[in-house]
Amino acid sequence: MQKFDYIIKDEVGIHARPAGLLVKEAKKYESEVRIAKGDKSAAATKLMAVMGLGVKCGDTVTVEVEGTDETAACEAIKTFFESNL
Repeated sequence: MQKFDYIIKDEVGIHARPAGLLVKEAKKYESEVRIAKGDKSAAATKLMAVMGLGVKCGDTVTVEVEGTDETAACEAIKTFFESNL
């Protein structure tokens, strides 16, 4: 398993548009991608679950990637966060 922490910089947090793009990115990989904030976590392939985390600007999220292509998936998701959130 690979994981990283990221502090959300987007003023609105993880809202509908970036959440939708994140789901599309996560679905490209066989590995399971999960996002956690506090004691709640969600599969990054489930739009409503991701939005249900209520991630705001300044919040720290932990992203965990586990599976056969976890190295590539983790790097891609990290790049996505840096570019979009």
